[in-house]
Amino acid sequence: MNILEFSLLVWIGSFSAGFLGALTGLGGGVVIVPLLTSMFGVDIRYAVGASLVSVIATSSGAACTYIKKGYTNLRLGMFLEVATTIGAIVGALIASFISIKALTIVLAIVLIYSAYLSQQPRPENIETESTDFLANYLKLNGTYPTPDGLMSYQVQSVPAGFSVMLVAGVLSGLLGIGSGGFKVLAMDQAMRLPFKVSTTTSNFMIGVTAAASAGVYLARGYIDPGLSMPVMLGVLPGAFLGAKVLVGAKTQILRIIFSLVLVVMALKMVYNSLLGGL
Repeated sequence: MNILEFSLLVWIGSFSAGFLGALTGLGGGVVIVPLLTSMFGVDIRYAVGASLVSVIATSSGAACTYIKKGYTNLRLGMFLEVATTIGAIVGALIASFISIKALTIVLAIVLIYSAYLSQQPRPENIETESTDFLANYLKLNGTYPTPDGLMSYQVQSVPAGFSVMLVAGVLSGLLGIGSGGFKVLAMDQAMRLPFKVSTTTSNFMIGVTAAASAGVYLARGYIDPGLSMPVMLGVLPGAFLGAKVLVGAKTQILRIIFSLVLVVMALKMVYNSLLGGL
């Protein structure tokens, strides 16, 4: 395989990753890392570096559409980014000292359980007064567009969501997956946000989290421009397309796609770990 063929195949895979990442709020890293390590034999450290670049591109491509449409909760996203950024830097710094193999197996179990949780039905549109002091004090409650007009929602359990975001940031720095799954679940299950608000706010946040980790990987020489360029060029148009599809998609369909991706990602992690790929 020559360089042109390699770049083309990476671009096609990255386009799919960007589309899926924008649609589910998971970030393109959930596909990029397994794709590069399993199919192309790329060293895991360089795959994570390229993945972090792809997550930044996914976030940049999708966030502008979501903000324009009024789905993203900017105040909440910026507040939670404090936790994820700190966690991402910590994760990137301790990556050399942690058993990634053991961590991925634990992550796989958590992801499968998360997929189960995301399928549990709950009302999307609840206009009750928030009982969370921080949510009211920081004015984190908001509205989002629905076929029936703007619908308000109230943010709950801010401390719990903040704690999960800290863990999500550490995982992002360790594995380069963007940890969007944990961000979405924190907002959807703990903070009780509508699912589309959770996914779009996650897309806004993952770019900042990945940028914090990417700085450490860049300093260590693990971001290869020859690999990162086709990844970024594929992810960006895929993210734009995924953002447009999400606006008109049904919430239940998004939940199903989200769960399937989590399960596939978990199984892939276990597979790589058992074979010593990670």
